[in-house]
Amino acid sequence: MGEVPVTLDNGLIYFTDGLVAAAGHHVHAQMHPVHTHSFVEIMFVVGGEGTQISQLGSHRLSVGDVMVLRPGAWHGMEDCKDLEVVNCCFGAELLRHELAWTRHDPLLGYLLWDGPYAPGQQGILGLHLESEALGDCVMHLDSIEALQTAPSSRYHADKIGRIAVVLGQLARAADTARDDGRRPSGPTHPAVIEAIRLLETHVAHQWTIGELADDLHLAPNYLIRLFKTATGLPPMAYLAHHRAECAAVLLARTDKPIAQIGAAVGWPDQNYFARRFKSLYGLSPGNYRKSGITLPGAHDGTRSER
Repeated sequence: MGEVPVTLDNGLIYFTDGLVAAAGHHVHAQMHPVHTHSFVEIMFVVGGEGTQISQLGSHRLSVGDVMVLRPGAWHGMEDCKDLEVVNCCFGAELLRHELAWTRHDPLLGYLLWDGPYAPGQQGILGLHLESEALGDCVMHLDSIEALQTAPSSRYHADKIGRIAVVLGQLARAADTARDDGRRPSGPTHPAVIEAIRLLETHVAHQWTIGELADDLHLAPNYLIRLFKTATGLPPMAYLAHHRAECAAVLLARTDKPIAQIGAAVGWPDQNYFARRFKSLYGLSPGNYRKSGITLPGAHDGTRSER
């Protein structure tokens, strides 16, 4: 198998060569060290067993388990017995451009945003696939892997199409398993989409619900109702998740002072930044930066194979 083209810098795994999507098989014989990513990772368990460690605690993995991790969320594996996984990874820029339509779809919105952002999830969503659905996903992921050395300009659409089919399978499984009592009744309201665009585009701005509602020509309480119906969160809680996600990537990817990073994501008060970040990632910004995150396979005897 060709290695997924990623590299490590200050504890963060990120794509090289301008890659925006990749897939690959890996077998972890013993353990897989704690790490984070600058991209979305979806991990499919296809063989063996092991225990995932994350800010959610420890979870024993078995065939059919799938973990969706937003950028900045950290995890690792231990007590592995030939744990075989297939990883699907794609950059957040793919969600903002080629896959921007997924935010309009209630099922995909839950899979990629609302589920991982739900209280207590801290950027991670777990689900389980039955054998037929798992086999279908792996088939498409193998096709993505086979295209990794092909010219991106010729096969970019093929990768996007395969990822979309995989996301559809996962979204249906996640919707069936969700226990929050909410079910989608139609497309996401356009005002919610525009609110999300404004919040994510101007992450450092000192937003208030009144200002956001004025920009959208809506009453604040009506906007909050629309937003919670679509995402399960009020707008300012959604913004807090996005700010923490941006800060996590900056903490791992750069040497910028913590106070500067807090200000860059809209939390200029360092103590407040520390409290909000810890509430979402389980670690203070300083401890997150010093947590010893390492590149998979660097020192642990992990092997990668087809």
